[in-house]
Amino acid sequence: MKILVLGSGAGGGYPQWNCNCEMCSGVRRGTTRASWRTQSSIAVSRDGQHWVLLNASPDLGHQLRSNPALHPCGAPRDTPIKAVVLLDAQIDHVTGLLSLREGPPIDLYSTPSVFEELTTGLPILPVLQHYCGVHWHLLPVAGEQTAAEFHVDALPGLSLRAIAIPGKAPPYSPRRNDPSVGDNIALLIEDTATGKSVFYAPGLASVGGPEMLWMEEASCVLVDGTFWTEDEMIESRLGAKAASEMGHLPQTSRPGRPGMIAALDRIGARRKVLIHINNSNPILDEQGVQRLQLADHGIEVAYDGMEIEL
Repeated sequence: MKILVLGSGAGGGYPQWNCNCEMCSGVRRGTTRASWRTQSSIAVSRDGQHWVLLNASPDLGHQLRSNPALHPCGAPRDTPIKAVVLLDAQIDHVTGLLSLREGPPIDLYSTPSVFEELTTGLPILPVLQHYCGVHWHLLPVAGEQTAAEFHVDALPGLSLRAIAIPGKAPPYSPRRNDPSVGDNIALLIEDTATGKSVFYAPGLASVGGPEMLWMEEASCVLVDGTFWTEDEMIESRLGAKAASEMGHLPQTSRPGRPGMIAALDRIGARRKVLIHINNSNPILDEQGVQRLQLADHGIEVAYDGMEIEL
C-alpha cells in the first residue's frame, strides 16, 4: 500500500496567509527552519496507478500538479483519482471537491451527517451536480452504528473501515455544539494481501479505549498533530479557543487529560506520524526542542510530498 501526503497543514496551511505569528514570520524571514505546508489531505493506492483521496483540501489543485503520481495519463482527459472519502465536513477538508469539477462524476464516500452538511449548510454537492456530478456512497456510521467496513470498487485489495471518533461538526453546522455519530470519522485501511494497515485521523478530540484499539491494530498511524498545547491559540494571541474546544487533542498532557504523545507511547505501530499541523505549532521548527522531543518518542512529523509504503 502506498500513501502520499498531499498536504500536512491545518486550516490555512503554513505559513498562513494572514498570520504574523512567530512560526509564520520566522519561516518567511528564513530564521525558522521549516517546510511550507498546504492544507491536509492524503492519497492512498495499492498499485500506484489508481488512487483514492482522503479529504479534498482547498489546495487540491496545487497538490495534484505537484505530485506526478496523480497526473493524467493515457486518454486526453484522464485522472488516476478514482474516489474521494470524506472524514468530516470541515471547509479545509471538502472545498477541494470543487477543483474536481472538470473531471468525471466523483465517487464520493461519506457518512449521512457529512452528506447532509454538504447539501444544506455548505451546498457543494448540489453545485457539483451542475458540473461533473456526484455518485454518493453511504458510509453507515450514524446513531448506534459506530463503525462500518467498505470497499472502493476501483481499488481492489484494500479493505476500509470507517470509525466514529470524538470531534466537532464544522462551525457553520447547526450541530456544532450538539455532535452526532458520523460527524467525524477515522479510517483504518488494510492491504488484504500483506495485512499492513494505516489508521488515519487528522482530527481527533481524544483517544479513549475504542480509538486505542484501532490504533494498536495499525502498522502506521497518521493522527491529529494540530496543537502542541491546550492553550496554544490563546497564548499566541491568535484565537480565543482552547484545543479541546476546537475538537483537537494537543501533543502535550495536562492534569487529567493525557496528550497525543502519551497516547502514541502506548501503541506498537511501526510508524507514528502527526499530520494536520497548525501554523502556531512549534513542532514545525525542524531544529526546535519540541521536534527533538517527538523524535525521542519515535514520532514523525508529516510534510507535503511525504511518501509512506506499507
